[in-house]
Order: sequence, then C-alpha cells, then structure tokens
Amino acid sequence: MLGDQRVSTGVPNLDNLIGGGFKQESVNLVAGKTGSGKSVFAMQFLLDGLRKGEACIFISFEERKKKIYEDFAGFGWDLERYERTGMLKFLENTPEQIRRVVADGGGSLEVIATQMGVKRIVIDCMSSFALLFHEDSNRRGAALALFEIMNRWGCTALLTSNIKNGKIDFDDQVDGIIQLHHVRTKGSHERALEVVKMRGTQIPEKIMKMDIDKKGIVLSPSKFVSL
Repeated sequence: MLGDQRVSTGVPNLDNLIGGGFKQESVNLVAGKTGSGKSVFAMQFLLDGLRKGEACIFISFEERKKKIYEDFAGFGWDLERYERTGMLKFLENTPEQIRRVVADGGGSLEVIATQMGVKRIVIDCMSSFALLFHEDSNRRGAALALFEIMNRWGCTALLTSNIKNGKIDFDDQVDGIIQLHHVRTKGSHERALEVVKMRGTQIPEKIMKMDIDKKGIVLSPSKFVSL
C-alpha cells in the first residue's frame, strides 16, 4: 500500500469523511442486505475511475453483463462505451473460476489485469465465493491469496458482500468496510450508510442518511439515522 495516497469512492460527500477516499492499493468491502444499494455503490466507484481515464475490471458472479448494463443505463451510465474503448473489462466469472485463479497465482486474470494496467477492480458478490469453502481457515486463506494477487497488480479493489444473520464475510481481512442499510417501517423506508472500519483512517461515528436518485447514491453527512 502506498503511504496515504487515496482513491475516490465516487460517492458525493463520502471521501472527505474518510481521509480522501479508499487507501490506494487497498481491498475494501461494501456490505448490505439485498436491495441496499451495494452494486450501485460499486459501480459508482468504478465509474469514477473510468471518467479519470483509469482501466477498470468488473467481475460478476451472479448477474449477466446485459442485465447489469441495462440496469445502470437507467442512471445514464453508458458502460458499453467504456468497454468499446478498452478501459473497462467486464467478466462473467463463476466463483470456481476465481478459485482457480487463486490456485494458479493469478492465471488468465493476471494477464488481463497487467495488460490493461488495471487501477480499479470490483468483484460482485464475494458471498458467492465464500460458499465454496466449508472451513473458515480455507476461506480465509483463499481470500488472503486473492487479495495479495490484486495488491500485486497495484489496483484498488472494492468487493460486495451480503449480510446474513448480522455477519459480514471477510470482515477481518479487508482494509475498509462500508455498510449500507435499508430500513423499512410502516408506510416508508429509509436508507443509510455506515463506515464500519477504514484502516489508518479516522471515521465518522454516526450512521448517515443516504438516498439513491437518478444519478446514483447521494450521502447526507449532516443527517443521521437511528437503527
């Protein structure tokens, strides 16, 4: 990891609350239940890099490229344009394929990453990868090996993860965790963002209100939510 150089999250009003963004060459996690906005957050992070001319990789375990592109077109995000220019590589991989990448020490994915000079990478969703392993020690070992491989490429990574029974996969192995909340009450619902951890960074203690509008996630750092 390079000193205290930072990489923008792509989410308005968030960077200045966490020291300027994610630490460069760090591995971070955005966690939440289904519908909380994890994929939107991850794509905003990637788009911020693409708009700055950075090569990016999006690895999807669950959704097909066509559906993801159609969904995000609703925000005005033309992902196909970046793919045509070679700045974005979208990979429809299975968790088993990524396990083989780890076993091979990088394999074909390393070839792609190094040829592109990748700066940002998103993996959606790491919970599927976790299901490959029955033993915690094997899961931890595989995750650490994957994180070391990505670190070798000199990129900043953002992973998505589901929350089940209050547990976040790989929480003790990543450098930073953002948790998204989607609370439904009688007749309404409320979205919120919580910075759970960010190594080497002073973080806000309160859970902040957020919304998803036609441009993506918008954070309201002066408005707090009680869960």
